Amino acid sequence: MANSSSTKFDGAAALLLDNQLCFSLYSTQLAMSKVYRRLLADMGLTYPQYLVMLVLWERDGVTVSAIGERLFLDSATLTPLLKRLEAAGLIARVRAASDERQVIVSLTDAGRALKQKAGDIPVGVGKAAQCSLEEAGEMIKTLNQLRRKLLES
Repeated sequence: MANSSSTKFDGAAALLLDNQLCFSLYSTQLAMSKVYRRLLADMGLTYPQYLVMLVLWERDGVTVSAIGERLFLDSATLTPLLKRLEAAGLIARVRAASDERQVIVSLTDAGRALKQKAGDIPVGVGKAAQCSLEEAGEMIKTLNQLRRKLLES
C-alpha cells in the first residue's frame, strides 16, 4: 500500500492519494466498469442488472430481499433495477402467496436464454485483466476476505 519510494505511513505519506486503499479499489472498480460496459452492451444490460441476472442464473425464484443480501444492495436501489429488467422481459415479479410482503423474482424464458450469451463475459474480463484463472481466483479470495473484515468492523 506504500508508494515505491516509501514503506512507512507517517506524516504526509499517509495522506498521499496513491497510498489510499480506498482509492485503489475505487479506481480499479471504475476501470472494471468500463470493461463490463463494453462487454454487456450487446446484451442490453448494465453492470448492476448483470449482477442481478447472475444471482437468478444461480438460483431462480428468489425474494427481492435475498437478491439484495447477495448483492449487498438495499431495496431502494434494487427495485428500479428489477423494474427495468421486468420491462425488458427478462424477469417476472410476483407477490408470494404465503406472505404478500415478499416479492418473488423469477427468470422469464428470455432471461434464461440470455445466460447462454453471457458465457463470454468472464472470458472477456479475463482477457482485459490479463491474468490467469489462478490469479483471478487469488484476487477474488483476497477481496472477499477484505470485504468480510470491513463488514465485521
